[in-house]
Amino acid sequence: MMKKRYFIPIALVVILLVMANTKPADRYFEIAKNLDVFATLFKEVNNNYVDEVNPNTLMRSGIDAMLASLDPYTNYIPEDEIESYRTQNTGQYGGIGAITRQIGKRTVVTLVMTGFPAEKGGLKVGDEVLKIDEKNLAEITQEEAGNLMKGQLGTAVNLTIKRPGVEKPFVLSFKRDKIKVSNVPHYASVTTETGYIQLTDFTPDAGKEVRQALISLKEKGIKNLILDLRGNPGGLLQEAVNICNLFLPKGVTVVETKGKIKEHNVTYKTLNPPVDLEIPVIVLIDRGSASASEIVAGTLQDYDRAIVLGEKSFGKGLVQINRDLSYNSKLKITTAKYYTPSGRCIQVLDYTHRRPDGSVASIPDSLKRPFKTSKGRTVYDGGGIDPDVVVKNKEIHPVVQTLYINGHLFDFATQYAYSHAVPSSPAAFSLSDADYNQFVQWMKGKTYRYETEADRALQELKEQAKQEQNLATLKPEIDKIESVLAEKKKNDLMVYKQEIKQFIESEILTHYFAEKGNVEAGFKYDNELSESIQLLKNPTKCKQILDGNL
Repeated sequence: MMKKRYFIPIALVVILLVMANTKPADRYFEIAKNLDVFATLFKEVNNNYVDEVNPNTLMRSGIDAMLASLDPYTNYIPEDEIESYRTQNTGQYGGIGAITRQIGKRTVVTLVMTGFPAEKGGLKVGDEVLKIDEKNLAEITQEEAGNLMKGQLGTAVNLTIKRPGVEKPFVLSFKRDKIKVSNVPHYASVTTETGYIQLTDFTPDAGKEVRQALISLKEKGIKNLILDLRGNPGGLLQEAVNICNLFLPKGVTVVETKGKIKEHNVTYKTLNPPVDLEIPVIVLIDRGSASASEIVAGTLQDYDRAIVLGEKSFGKGLVQINRDLSYNSKLKITTAKYYTPSGRCIQVLDYTHRRPDGSVASIPDSLKRPFKTSKGRTVYDGGGIDPDVVVKNKEIHPVVQTLYINGHLFDFATQYAYSHAVPSSPAAFSLSDADYNQFVQWMKGKTYRYETEADRALQELKEQAKQEQNLATLKPEIDKIESVLAEKKKNDLMVYKQEIKQFIESEILTHYFAEKGNVEAGFKYDNELSESIQLLKNPTKCKQILDGNL
């Protein structure tokens, strides 16, 4: 007998999002009409489609497709995804404080967070987790394994561990605790006069954490500051305001939000006395710096309070809020755009005016408008934050990416860490040439394949020659090029030694020093950091940049 299935009431709420820009009476009629069409369509599909239809899956597909037609940031979060969503937005969860990664069919511990149950209970970076309680990890996905690791505070979890140098697997027991992922994983003095703060998120207390780091560094005598927002995807807008407040006077505008509804038009101002109005600041950004990161960088740039250095930022100028829906679900919806103090909106993609095929275009340079900073420097809207000093990140070569993804760098680092003494500090460690040659020998016989730009270009040439029926004629020359490229790859471990060495050092120092080691391992290879340090040594040049004279 055919089962009758009916639509989920959430559709009634979400459908409202598709209606806009019509007169109220017409709009209400359109809402009612479309709700009726949707409900009857959904019912007919469930009743009459040739195969059995899962109403939850079908509805979810419809909701996701509908919201995707608006922008990527308007999302439906069903009840079974609420915990993951809360973790993402608060940085808190019930767990043991360990990060794992899947390498092939192995689940390995890549980070043990300082001060949490994993560290206290003896878990180590490099351990392979075979089971969580009685669940064999080889039989489940990494996402499922992550969910098993999390749970109610105070509950027990047992991990069956395989450890290098230990003959048999053994079990470690932990009690889950509240894990708070720090917004500031590391801060330090990178020179006697220059402090460094890495900010990776804008979850609750981000402003407080940056404030504490800044005060601590000032107590150590720093006279300059580098605030690293590279790769920071943003988060809570109020935390961006709090961070700007550390460097700006009380009562000045940090950001304005403007939307369709009056209640979404808000001006956010600094509410507290600043920590330091004079300390020279450089803000590091890249293509991964988005949203709240761009508010901090753009606001400090607009007030000529900091030099922004690095690459153009991502360009997300849209503000989202959460709305509670039925059945314990939520809607994250874009309600406004934000504007920096100079009046610019840095949103790079125009979701309002899509192409006929539904694709989205960037705002063209011809439509970008100029704005002025406090000292009269020209800045532009519509395309992210342009750095005052451009420093390009070096692209990671495919051989390095492949060695990382395949786990070869991690496995070598694990072996190295177990057979060498712990250095006195991350800064004191460097992988010697002899150590690197050992890695090259260790790699012999291991499988790793990667495709370079030259490989892709040659493949395109072969495809084109085949279409034009010239492949047979060109084959001898193509074979020669393939042979040359293959021979070159044999030497890539030495050609790209510095890049590979950097990643190995990072993996080794993470084994030794957790988050601190991971961050400080890259200091000596960091072009943006080096440029910032050198720039801060030249106050005259810094002033010229902020005055618009360079």
